[in-house]
Amino acid sequence: MTSDTSSAPSWSAPRSVPVSILTGFLGAGKTTLLNRLIGDPWLSDAALIINEFGDVGIDHLLVERSADGVIELSDGCLCCTVRGELVDTLADLMDRMQTGRIRPFSRVVIETTGLADPVPVMQSVIGHPALGQSYRLEGLVSVVDAVNGLATLEAHEEARRQVAVADTLVISKISLAANTEALRARLSALNPLARVVDAE
Repeated sequence: MTSDTSSAPSWSAPRSVPVSILTGFLGAGKTTLLNRLIGDPWLSDAALIINEFGDVGIDHLLVERSADGVIELSDGCLCCTVRGELVDTLADLMDRMQTGRIRPFSRVVIETTGLADPVPVMQSVIGHPALGQSYRLEGLVSVVDAVNGLATLEAHEEARRQVAVADTLVISKISLAANTEALRARLSALNPLARVVDAE
């Protein structure tokens, strides 16, 4: 028996959609970084999953607000909030794309809350049997504040975990810091394999 593909949509869903996770402790600057990335060609056909629209301040980019929580930004990005479990949000996005209710997206960027442990977020992507067929973890980016980062790392286990599991560490607010050598040494001790870049 042969399958009939005449009714298939004109686009074909990728085998697995890459997922990037953006994290960073409260006030580190991850929302500022995300705002700078919106509009970059790398995100032109991405789906952004954030915790609250108000926290990200992207209202000036909205061209449509949907009652079901998925909106389209003026640059073409899709954006939605986490409704319940992240697994449910990811599954719902994939279902919407595959049934043609939203346009295709080529990647997903998840912005976590400042106090989030990123490990459960990562496990939601790579550990869930159904999602593992649709998504693959591309990487985790953690933003660290050059001014308060060292004190934050000493005081908060969540901040240390965010750094320890990251592929890339972005140091923000460098122009406001007198010296970043001690912070860079601490980051290297926590995660010697991570790529470290300056936000500026």
